[in-house]
Amino acid sequence: MKCDPTLYRAAPPSLAVKPRLIRHLFLPPLVILLMVGLGYVGFWASEHYGIRSLSENGQRQLELHARAVESEISKYTYLPSLLELESSVSELLADPSPEHRQAVNDYLEGLNRRSRSRAIYVMDTTGRVLATSNWRDVDSYLGEDLSFRAYFQNAVRGQPGRFYGIGSTNGEPGYYLAHGLEEQGKIIGVAVVKVRLEAMEERWQRARLEAFVSDENGIIILSSDPARRLKSVRPLSDDTKERLARSLQYYWYPLNELEPLARERLSEGVEKITFPANAELVSDEQEISYLSQTRPLADTPWNFTLLTPLEDLRREAINQGILVAVAFALLAFLLIAWNERRKVIATRLAAREALQEANNQLERKITERTTDLRASNERLKSQIRERRQAEETLRRAQDELVQAGKLAAIGQMSTSIAHELNQPLAALRTLSGNTVRFLERGQLDIASANLKTINELIDRMGRITASLRSFARRGDDQGQASLGKAVDAALQLLGARLESARLLLHRAFSDVQVQIDQTRLEQILVNLIGNALDAMQAQPLPELWLEGDVVEGKYRLRVRDNGHGIDAEARKHLFEPFFTTKPGEQGLGLGLTLSASLAAATGGHLGVEHPASGGTAFVLSLPLVSPLPAEPI
Repeated sequence: MKCDPTLYRAAPPSLAVKPRLIRHLFLPPLVILLMVGLGYVGFWASEHYGIRSLSENGQRQLELHARAVESEISKYTYLPSLLELESSVSELLADPSPEHRQAVNDYLEGLNRRSRSRAIYVMDTTGRVLATSNWRDVDSYLGEDLSFRAYFQNAVRGQPGRFYGIGSTNGEPGYYLAHGLEEQGKIIGVAVVKVRLEAMEERWQRARLEAFVSDENGIIILSSDPARRLKSVRPLSDDTKERLARSLQYYWYPLNELEPLARERLSEGVEKITFPANAELVSDEQEISYLSQTRPLADTPWNFTLLTPLEDLRREAINQGILVAVAFALLAFLLIAWNERRKVIATRLAAREALQEANNQLERKITERTTDLRASNERLKSQIRERRQAEETLRRAQDELVQAGKLAAIGQMSTSIAHELNQPLAALRTLSGNTVRFLERGQLDIASANLKTINELIDRMGRITASLRSFARRGDDQGQASLGKAVDAALQLLGARLESARLLLHRAFSDVQVQIDQTRLEQILVNLIGNALDAMQAQPLPELWLEGDVVEGKYRLRVRDNGHGIDAEARKHLFEPFFTTKPGEQGLGLGLTLSASLAAATGGHLGVEHPASGGTAFVLSLPLVSPLPAEPI
């Protein structure tokens, strides 16, 4: 069955392009606009219902903490009236003699201690303080005129005096409760109790509660945030500021207004307030919003305000808005995809006409891809050849590295020879100079002895070079050595340094025969004793111990000094080649390395100890020739 091609002929281009252009121009902005609008609606609804829920929970918290504040400020209300029952107070007001004043002072001091208030004091009807619980303190209220205080003026008229202010004596804030003391219906004085309310602030801070209490003047007197304290919650008129300044209720504080960045009233006593962020508490935001809930406190003209942060709620509302916007975007995407699918089905028949052309294009692409593949194969072969050449170059570089290592070993051996010949050369310089002076003086016997010593040192230098050559040949021929002779030779070689250092030498070892070449043993001892002398240069009383004992068939010689010791960092690199702690060019850092190698070549060991008493001890262990050592020398 054949189909008529005219049935599937595409629409004219001029008719198809115009609706498609309209869709491409207006559909994406419309979808984005709807997504943003629905996201904002979701954010607003989530925030609105979240604030309602937060307000209900905050109301319970407001009631709970407000009752706690009421309980705190009301538990002292009975205390001023209690003084009417004390006869000594009446006697003092009737006759303010020193005896009566001291009796009332002692009574008030004890009452204040039991009630845990800040201060209790009694004033006469003129406002003069006659007795006080803090009469022992330097800043006592005794004798002060407090008639300007509002609580005194209310109490002397028979009204309860309730007052929060800052003391004019020591600048300490407190809550004052005043009561007029009556006798036969006449007020004869005023009793005042001062209490501290900062304990509530500390409890709020420990509970991470944002709250404050404002008094009848709109001044914040208690706050969990110290930055808000003594600021007004509403604008103060000039008359009010002048009245408060005259009364010194808040001392000389400026009483600045707590100005929020934004304020939105939600209901009676409930507001949404935005404050600048406290830099000490919030570092990544410039402002922070609160849900403010206010409730008046019973028996006082004060108000308690609870601030609930809205940042978490706002983040949750933003997430809800984003979720709504994403859900709409997904739905719009599905609708657009369904519409595109419908178009694909509608245009599938028209696509059959282009199928053959597409097949031809595919064959052409396959041919091009095959050509590219062949070119890639050739490039891969070229890379393999280059890699083989690189491997050959690497092998040649490794051979050159081995040769460089051999040259470095030759250099290290040359340095070792120079290091080992340094001590004999120094002795030769000293002996030759002394010999010239002895010859000039005619002391031929001493000069002859020095020349013999020089000859021995020259022989020793020959033995050193021969020993180093044998060490380079792996040192199979070890020989035997006398420990006593080796020590004497080393001390003789270092005689000039020992004499100038005024060293105290302790010898406690045996003259044993050990399995090592005599010259190599002397080299080791010269290095160890020379290092000890270097370490004791700053010691006023240098001491050197040479102690020996037999441990498991080996003789153990301990060379210990009382020098400055070795720090912890240097201990890690002590036996490494070319490491030295000596300043300048005094050492090459090969003495200990060469000594340890000479000891190890004979089956021995060179180690180090760090005594708790100070100094350093090097321990040389060498195999014994005879199991029975000689007597200690």
